[in-house]
Amino acid sequence: MKMRQLRAPCGFVLLTLAVLAAARPKAGPEQKCKSGPVDLVFLIDSSRSVRPHEFETMRKFMIDILDTLDIGPNATRVGVVQYSSQVRSEFSLKTHSKLDSMVKNINQIIPLAQGTMTGLAIKYVMNAAFTAEEGDRPKVPNVAVIVTDGRPQDRVAEVAAEAREKGIEIYAVGVARADMTSLRAMASPPFEDHVFLVESFDLIHQFGLQFQDKLCGVDLCLESDHGCEHICESSPGSYHCLCLPGYTLNDDGKTCAAIDLCAEGKHDCEQICVSSPGSFTCDCNKGYKLNDDKKTCSTIDLCAEGKHDCEQICVSAPGVFTCDCNEGYTLNEDEKTCTPIDLCAEGKHDCEQICISAPGVFTCDCNKGFKLNKDKKTCTNMDLCNTVEHGCEHQCVSTPGSYYCICPEGQLLQEDGKSCGTCKSANIDLVLLIDGSKSVRPQNFELVKKFVNQVVDSLDVSAHGTRVGLVQYSSRVRTEFPLNMYHSADEIKAAVMKVEYMEKGTMTGLALKHMLENSFSEAEGARPSSRNIPRVGLVFTDGRSQDDITEYAKKAKEAGITMYAVGVGKAVEDELREIASEPVEKHFYYTTDFTAISTIAENLKLNVCPEESQGEIEVKDPCACENLVEFQQATMSSLEQLTQKLAGMTARLEQLENQLLSRK
Repeated sequence: MKMRQLRAPCGFVLLTLAVLAAARPKAGPEQKCKSGPVDLVFLIDSSRSVRPHEFETMRKFMIDILDTLDIGPNATRVGVVQYSSQVRSEFSLKTHSKLDSMVKNINQIIPLAQGTMTGLAIKYVMNAAFTAEEGDRPKVPNVAVIVTDGRPQDRVAEVAAEAREKGIEIYAVGVARADMTSLRAMASPPFEDHVFLVESFDLIHQFGLQFQDKLCGVDLCLESDHGCEHICESSPGSYHCLCLPGYTLNDDGKTCAAIDLCAEGKHDCEQICVSSPGSFTCDCNKGYKLNDDKKTCSTIDLCAEGKHDCEQICVSAPGVFTCDCNEGYTLNEDEKTCTPIDLCAEGKHDCEQICISAPGVFTCDCNKGFKLNKDKKTCTNMDLCNTVEHGCEHQCVSTPGSYYCICPEGQLLQEDGKSCGTCKSANIDLVLLIDGSKSVRPQNFELVKKFVNQVVDSLDVSAHGTRVGLVQYSSRVRTEFPLNMYHSADEIKAAVMKVEYMEKGTMTGLALKHMLENSFSEAEGARPSSRNIPRVGLVFTDGRSQDDITEYAKKAKEAGITMYAVGVGKAVEDELREIASEPVEKHFYYTTDFTAISTIAENLKLNVCPEESQGEIEVKDPCACENLVEFQQATMSSLEQLTQKLAGMTARLEQLENQLLSRK
């Protein structure tokens, strides 16, 4: 009987296997192995990854090995177990005593075609197959041959170690996709004698030849330094060298050379052929990918696959891409992002007044007071007095893009820029500080609220006119409503009547501090100082303050706030005078009881015509003779100024008309 030793070529890790089945003659009866009794169990993987024709090869593999063994009750006993996700014994060690019945049983095996639970199968062989009940003999070697094509789905190392400790010699045969680490974890040492890995089921029979040699004797390939690079095949008294598939034997009869099918043109790759001994694989050039047929190539379209970072347009080429932009955009230096083309900013337009840009295009518009002509480029002045609700009380005068109001002779344009009057009403920011201490008493507090409303009635209250805020104080300070809450006298008066009496102490100094730091802040509605709107504070109290008023009375006046002080009953005159602005006589009022405060409200005229300077507001009696003279003089001065302004505006209008005529 010829016997072979396998030596790994460059790149292989373990012993691989020998020649094709056709090269080995079928063993005859005189070649039966007489090595002694053995209890042999085949543990075969029938998971779904084992294809039908591969399972048929595995049947033949077992039958070929059995054909060389001395089968019998007192010689070699054989059992077969197949496994996948479960384990099934096809026949035990005691089932058959003759080769023919074994072969018949093997040919009837139906694969399980499930998972790969190799650890479970080893445990079954250890605990069931090699037992006396199943035909295992004492003092007879137990040999298990595991054939698998994949990675176990359970743990094998521990159970295989336990089986080896019980005296079971394990051979691990891996085919194609088998995991070498798992094979070594299962097999008995030394691994070079018990671990075998073949490339396909077609070569599995080669393990059978080696296995027979292990059981039946020694050959010259093992005993001598034969020098074969790949395979040594022995025969009685001799040997010769062979090569693994994909290699050819060199002239020295020992070494092997890889068969390069790519170099010989024996391939059907469309682009690139990658050679391996006796085989090849196909690959593709950069920018292409291998198709499912593993031969032809297709262009890699990075744009279609979204594998690009273009902001707008991706232009594909095999394996690469370039970026572009939509119409009206230009590609930036990073060659990825895009910037709108601003024709307005570049001066590439013919708009007369306003150019509105969109990416790569523009539209024209006109300034306020002008309308766009039909050519969509030029503009015509609009007569706003005839096209908008100008609100002028007397007369509206149009200017290019705007208008202004004028009043009849003898009247002045008011602060709202629309209405007319004999004098301008004083627009002020007024904060009233009212004493809500216990000494005031509830019925008198109602009189205080009426006093406040009398003051409000004398004012021109509006969002753009006079604004009013109310603060009540006792032992603490409470803002009843800020300057920006109400914009009409009716709203303010209604809010005043809802104010609830606080009672307790009289902290006038604390109230002045609150007024200065909070009430006259822009956050609570005070208009910016730059607008020169007078700020007026009015303090109403009926007694001595329980804290110091000096510091914040002084700071309030230094901040430009005109302070009025109104005292009733036990109010201390010195404190009132300290609070009041100069001249004190015009900013300080006192009465003995609350019933007389309505008289103070009538005399306290805050809403009068202010002097042209932005100084303090002075309360004047409009009926006094000297005041009538002063009013007449102020009126004449205002008329002269108005006449000068009208002359300037007339000259400006004539200039604009001349410009319009020259354009036509």
